[in-house]
Amino acid sequence: MSKKMMGQLMRQAQEMQTRMGQLQEQAARLTVSASAGGGMVTVTANGKQEVTALAIDPSVVNPDDVEMLQDLILAAIAEAQRKSREQLDLEVQKLTGGLNIPGLGGGLGGLF
Repeated sequence: MSKKMMGQLMRQAQEMQTRMGQLQEQAARLTVSASAGGGMVTVTANGKQEVTALAIDPSVVNPDDVEMLQDLILAAIAEAQRKSREQLDLEVQKLTGGLNIPGLGGGLGGLF
């Protein structure tokens, strides 16, 4: 490999690293919300799939049916995390131009 090609590859790698840092910053600011039970439980998560907020409609709180509330919370969390991953996957695709980069294929790999 020529020195010129090696230099170009190094510049591209540095650019990619900069862009990945920008993506990590975007992930920290990204928020998505998801609901379950017709809006009875709403979860907000960030781009790192961390739950940042939980809202429960008081009418769904029934001491005789705690399992239903638990199921609604879990469903809302799973959906918020899915939406967050989906948003970040789209950003990674934009960043990489659709290239299949090992460690990022099919998701974010070890990015976060």
